[in-house]
Amino acid sequence: MTWVQQYQPLGSVGLSALVAGIPLYILFYMLAVKRMAGHKAAFVATAVAVILAIVAWGMPVGLALDATLYGAAFGLFPIVWIVVTAIWVYNMTVESGEFNIIKNSLAQITDDRRLQAIFIAFAFGSFIEGTAGFGTPVAITAAMLVGLGFNPLYAAGICLIANTAPVAFGAIGIPVVVAAKVTDLDIMKISQIIGRQLPFLSVIIPLWLSVTMCGFKRSMEVLPAIIVAGVCFAGSQFLVSNFVGPYLPDIISAIITIIGLGLFLKVWKPKNVWHFPDEPPAADRKVASEYSGGEILRAWMPYIILAIMVFLWGLNPVKVLLKPFGFAFQWPDLHNVVIKTAPIVAANTPYGAVFNVNIGSAAGTAILLAGLIAVIFMPNYGYGKAIACFFRTIKQLRYPILTIALILGLAYIMNYSGMSSSMGLAFTATGALFPFFSPILGWLGVFLTGSDTSSNALFGALQKTTAQQIGVDPHLCVAANSSGGVTGKMISPQSIAVATAATNMVGQEGNIFRFTLGHSVAMTLFVCVLTLLQAYPLKWMLP
Repeated sequence: MTWVQQYQPLGSVGLSALVAGIPLYILFYMLAVKRMAGHKAAFVATAVAVILAIVAWGMPVGLALDATLYGAAFGLFPIVWIVVTAIWVYNMTVESGEFNIIKNSLAQITDDRRLQAIFIAFAFGSFIEGTAGFGTPVAITAAMLVGLGFNPLYAAGICLIANTAPVAFGAIGIPVVVAAKVTDLDIMKISQIIGRQLPFLSVIIPLWLSVTMCGFKRSMEVLPAIIVAGVCFAGSQFLVSNFVGPYLPDIISAIITIIGLGLFLKVWKPKNVWHFPDEPPAADRKVASEYSGGEILRAWMPYIILAIMVFLWGLNPVKVLLKPFGFAFQWPDLHNVVIKTAPIVAANTPYGAVFNVNIGSAAGTAILLAGLIAVIFMPNYGYGKAIACFFRTIKQLRYPILTIALILGLAYIMNYSGMSSSMGLAFTATGALFPFFSPILGWLGVFLTGSDTSSNALFGALQKTTAQQIGVDPHLCVAANSSGGVTGKMISPQSIAVATAATNMVGQEGNIFRFTLGHSVAMTLFVCVLTLLQAYPLKWMLP
């Protein structure tokens, strides 16, 4: 028995798209206006989506519930698995006292909050995004910034904004790989076009972060360091994506930025050191080195090991080696039951639903093993304390876990019912202006799913088909789906749930959403205008 997706169940593309967006309007309202706790807002939005899928899109009740449960299960694994293990590693460094050494060592590089944010949220976060993705960088960097004394709201918001730069090439280039796979387009050309869009954002994000924290005037005090960070990352991102491929832009760019900024800060210091208004003046803060080089290395060991493990887990030979340590199964009564039709796909295609319990090769497992190895280096901290800390971390994250599961349930019911595609089709009616709206489609996809990879899988084929119909290079629109998607990451409820968990702001998801919304819209419009220009007058920019 199969069920065919309906994309215009209400008679017209516009009306169907308008109604399909109701769960998202509710989610926006509850988070941005009512400032409701994330899990409560997600529950209401998901319930409304299920009802609409059944009543308006004609989806069988059992199928609708099954799709929602499938999404919730994906939220629990691998996404929650990453969040829990990442926060657990951080919690252990705090309990063992090692994080105090990390804070002191960072103060030796710079005690300036603006530069700490660029160093950790932008540079180090990009390395973690490049190796793991799926919420890992926000979980780790936001927790680190809070531990350093950052205001939790700014720690969460800044890490979400900083995560914009590397998302399209995250997890060893998986979003680009998926985009090429679902569209059957040249992967290198997609990589090159993304590499001729995102660097324009990447080069200004360090300045964007600083201005967000302290305003434009105070940001000018650290402009030399901002330029070094932005140029190192954007320049590397352009070169690697255009001449090497989509697999290493984040990792290489992050390493070059960390080294470049670190070396620069050894020879240059800002005239005025800036902290948040509610912090003690810089002169009252002790920043002299209190620890030996060995103690500093030992304190950083959990994150050094974590970076190495996550990097190794991203390599294909390691993935192959670990593949037997897991299993996969077809989700009962859902796999290949839903049929996708034109114009979303060229020919009728069964919608698969295979749940991979790849426990061995999951990024969360790499982080777990990194934490277990790191315990060896923590003084007066054994495995008994580590295990107890792990269960306390799960309890600490109980509401974010629920939020993430519900949000993925919402995304999947909208995808499997055809509601997401109904919204996407509305953009295709824009004709020659479609390149302007193409990034918005990617932005919407990431908002829905929390993943640039999933957004490319959801709308990649639609982008290609529409571009061909209006005579625009399909590689551009597919690339724009990914480039626009990165700007939606910071407002995705899934990402916000990860950020609140990392900063102990559970229940304040609405505040973070309001914090990041304006930034997301501004960056999205920038990508929209750039894509439109590249489609016509600036076509020479394309490979």
